[in-house]
Amino acid sequence: MIKSDLVAKIAAQNPHLYQRDVENIVNAILNEITDALARGDRVELRGFGAFSVKHRPARTGRNPRTGEHVSVEKKSVPFFKTGKEMRERLNREEPA
Repeated sequence: MIKSDLVAKIAAQNPHLYQRDVENIVNAILNEITDALARGDRVELRGFGAFSVKHRPARTGRNPRTGEHVSVEKKSVPFFKTGKEMRERLNREEPA
């Protein structure tokens, strides 16, 4: 599912809201999550999961095509850990 699909689905489930308003709400939520991660904060959505930032140190890598050693700078990467409720829903056995 892409963001426009999410907006369309939420708008369909809430006919009293305009689609542009739903899009603004979704964008606001995603922007707040992004801003919090940029500040180094952790964002937890109970039952869904937690977003955090992992810091990877600088290292020496290898170009797979040429085998040449290259330096890889340190970087911060977003990390998502699913919540217990989501894991349970995803691993629920389907009735036969």
